Amino acid sequence: MKTSIRTRLSISHLGVLLVGIVLAGFLVWTAVEQVYLTTQRDNLLAQARLTAAALQGSPLILPENETYSQTTNLAPGIHTRLLDESGAVIIGVPLPDGEDPVQVPSWEDPGFVASEDLLKRSEIQTALAGLAETAIRQPVSGSGRRVLYAAAPVFDELGNVTSLVYLATPLPRNGLPDDLARQLAAGVVGGVVLAGIIGLLLARRISQPLEELDQAASAISRGDLSQRIFREVGIKELDNLSSSFNAMRSNLKNSIQAKNSFIADVTHELRTPLTVIKGSVDTLEDGALDDLDGRDQLLSSLGNETNRLIRLVNNLLTLTRADADALQLKPHTFDLRDLMNERCQGLIPIAAPAQVTLVPIPPGSDQELPPLVFADRDRISQVIDNILDNAIRYAPAGTEIKTALQFFPGAVQCTITDQGPGIAAEHLPFIFERFYRVDPARDRETGGAGLGLAIARSLIEVQGGKIEAVCPSSGGTAISFLLPAGPPGPKTG
Repeated sequence: MKTSIRTRLSISHLGVLLVGIVLAGFLVWTAVEQVYLTTQRDNLLAQARLTAAALQGSPLILPENETYSQTTNLAPGIHTRLLDESGAVIIGVPLPDGEDPVQVPSWEDPGFVASEDLLKRSEIQTALAGLAETAIRQPVSGSGRRVLYAAAPVFDELGNVTSLVYLATPLPRNGLPDDLARQLAAGVVGGVVLAGIIGLLLARRISQPLEELDQAASAISRGDLSQRIFREVGIKELDNLSSSFNAMRSNLKNSIQAKNSFIADVTHELRTPLTVIKGSVDTLEDGALDDLDGRDQLLSSLGNETNRLIRLVNNLLTLTRADADALQLKPHTFDLRDLMNERCQGLIPIAAPAQVTLVPIPPGSDQELPPLVFADRDRISQVIDNILDNAIRYAPAGTEIKTALQFFPGAVQCTITDQGPGIAAEHLPFIFERFYRVDPARDRETGGAGLGLAIARSLIEVQGGKIEAVCPSSGGTAISFLLPAGPPGPKTG
């Protein structure tokens, strides 16, 4: 049977408290009992000393045929016996309120202590030696309450012990007087009740946000992403859990929105070439095959749209593999300047019709170390092509696209700067997102699918690098990517 966390917390809390209170009660009871016994010892010993001091130098009245009965000391009150040094009872002080010391309670069998046995007691031996002493003993019959005894010596004018004062008083059955025991028991019960109430409130305080979190998680599992946790209970772990839950819910919501947007964008990107392909096929089926001029134009359109689809699918596949960390990379050391200049040369046929000039990186001096990086050369070529292609699309006619290198400890940075209109500040953080276009009005022939920079970022980051875009105050856009430096040695082209 499953129980709620509130029930378990309450039971656990009460169990721990009960164990603690019982242990504390036992220790307190023992301590109070010890204090009570010490106080009783001191009081009875003081009374014995006072009685002995009062009897110093007084003549002794010897009762006839009286023996000492321990059981008479079980009755309430203090019983006094004055003994001579041979152990005989010399003076007997009656019980308070005129009680007869010979009368023994009905629940106690009478027992008598002979003089020779009485003298063997440690407290009497100590008193005979001149020092007052106390002792706790069980009744002769072996049942009933314990008895506290105090023996004090009586001295003559020469300082010799002539007799003893022997006092006795019964101790409570449970070690403490009934009223004090009831007070302690009431305190323990009150502590248990108060601790139980506090435990229930604390369990509620801890469990309630967890219960709300459980309800919110269940709602999210059903697809309701509007759930949020607003409660702050002042408990660090629970507040952190609530914040993490809200962050997880926001990330999940953003992921679902990104997925839906991605599907919508892919669908939109695929729809246009597929519509053109279908229209061309339908036209060919309707008899355009016989029209040589029209047929060549339709076939050319089919080829262009098919290539466009292949590029789109390849780009999506690259992004998917990068996300899954499944790209087949072959990193090695190569000269980034040589690769950059090679790609600039390769894209001249694309830049020339747009009247854009690609400025290569000038060669370094003989003393300068070559810009060696450790990465997959083919993938970095793809990154450079995507950045340059994007810059060519937006660069005005008659402008230049410049490239530059910069060295950092353990890394080499390459920067590609165009002289285009630049990117507005509100768009700059998002240009590396998939299908993001700064100008949505641009058609896909001139603006592309919006995947080039997203692919560049994925390929750079998967190889331990970083990429960023800035808009210099002089105008245009500068895109820089940083790659780990390669170890000095043989390089590959």
